[in-house]
Amino acid sequence: MNVKGAVIDRVGGKWAVQELDLVEPGPTEVRIKVMASGLCHSDDHLVTGDIPNLLPMVGGHEGSGIVEAVGSAVTRLAVGDHIATAYLPACGVCNWCAQGMQYICNTGAGMENGFAVDGSPRFRTLDGTPVGAMQRLGTFANYLVTDQAQAVKIDREIPFDVAALVSCGVATGWGAAVNGAGVRPRDTTLVVGVGGVGMNAVQGAAHAGAANVIAVDPVSFKREQAEEMGATHSFASIAEAMPLIHSVTEGQGADNAVLTVGVVDGGLIAEAFAALRKQGTLAVVSIGQNEPGIPISPLELVVYAKQLRGVLFGNCNPTRDIPALLDYYRSGHLRLDELITRRYGMDQVNQAYEDMHAGRNIRGVLVHEH
Repeated sequence: MNVKGAVIDRVGGKWAVQELDLVEPGPTEVRIKVMASGLCHSDDHLVTGDIPNLLPMVGGHEGSGIVEAVGSAVTRLAVGDHIATAYLPACGVCNWCAQGMQYICNTGAGMENGFAVDGSPRFRTLDGTPVGAMQRLGTFANYLVTDQAQAVKIDREIPFDVAALVSCGVATGWGAAVNGAGVRPRDTTLVVGVGGVGMNAVQGAAHAGAANVIAVDPVSFKREQAEEMGATHSFASIAEAMPLIHSVTEGQGADNAVLTVGVVDGGLIAEAFAALRKQGTLAVVSIGQNEPGIPISPLELVVYAKQLRGVLFGNCNPTRDIPALLDYYRSGHLRLDELITRRYGMDQVNQAYEDMHAGRNIRGVLVHEH
């Protein structure tokens, strides 16, 4: 099948729309007519090299669409179903899935190659060159083939642009606050970086009952939007937020913090960690480099019994939590329409990421044509 997709072929390059060949679904796979894709910062990491991947690769992992064809062994989905993509697979039977931790499913191994579990590509150029797919999806293409473990059936009433957001950014941010940081009623919660993920950490913290939800971002537009989404206060830096944090916690520090900046370094992790009270929890969502390390005092870590933890996909289970979050949306407890700052066509992907880097978007959405 001939399709179109936005492809990155080298670190530091530009997205280029190409015609591609798409294979037919295998026994456990489905072909999806992709209707919308979130323009997530994680896809930009392919361009910057912050996440090592094998290139060339079709971008996009935050998507929604319609099932067009199913393999002979598919049991979870049927032709015509509306779906949101799950950028992490949920096989349902490995040790981690069996413990309710689908976000670290064993079948996620090897995703950096962009090829299916069997090691073969689902996209090729018209001359036969293999092309990977971001998270084995490639939602920057108007059609894709993926395993049924990476597509979650959703209600047909949900708009596709909204559904796409829940497949990554919303679940990651919401879950980082609720599952990762463990926000509870009356907490003082610090959210550092309020873009497409952090804005949902704000919503999750507010939903969990935090008395003070403090958003930190250098971009004034994002701070304003965070206060619309449930932040009680906003500041340009952690240092500027500390007097307020101390004033509402009797000098103890925040109960918990979520770090959701685009690219993190060890110094920022240490600064957020220092903002916590005794036995506070810092949930780190952001991707960064190993050097020069994280300058946290082991004495502070142990004597104050603080917790530093990584959080992947908000520690959510896609088969349960994607539909649950969409139910929150339908009941008015989760704001999704307001997250979409602008919609783009496939040939505007580079402009979309320029807008993201300039702080003009909370979340851009690519709307596909067929």
